[in-house]
Amino acid sequence: MTINVTPTQLLAALGVMLLVLWVWRASSRRAKAAADAARKSARLLSLTGRVLVMAGVIVGVQWVVITHRGDTVLLLVVLGLPALFAAYTLTRALTITAWDEPRRRGDRR
Repeated sequence: MTINVTPTQLLAALGVMLLVLWVWRASSRRAKAAADAARKSARLLSLTGRVLVMAGVIVGVQWVVITHRGDTVLLLVVLGLPALFAAYTLTRALTITAWDEPRRRGDRR
């Protein structure tokens, strides 16, 4: 028994195979992008939690010093030191020191 395949059937089969390959690649890229987005949001959530905990500690220490007011120098240190750290961090975050071009896949340095 022989199977007769016409050129049209062969092209149709090849087209279906290419379509399946294309859909498979697109779905794997989409899944990879979703995993990257989940990783980034988890990292952001972790950073946000640490920032909120540190802010709570700073506010707590400031509250204790302000309510049990005794020494003016201690009050200035407790209020000024976190302000210095915040100013330093914001200055570094908002200052552009270099412009790095995004790398493409396969580029070597």
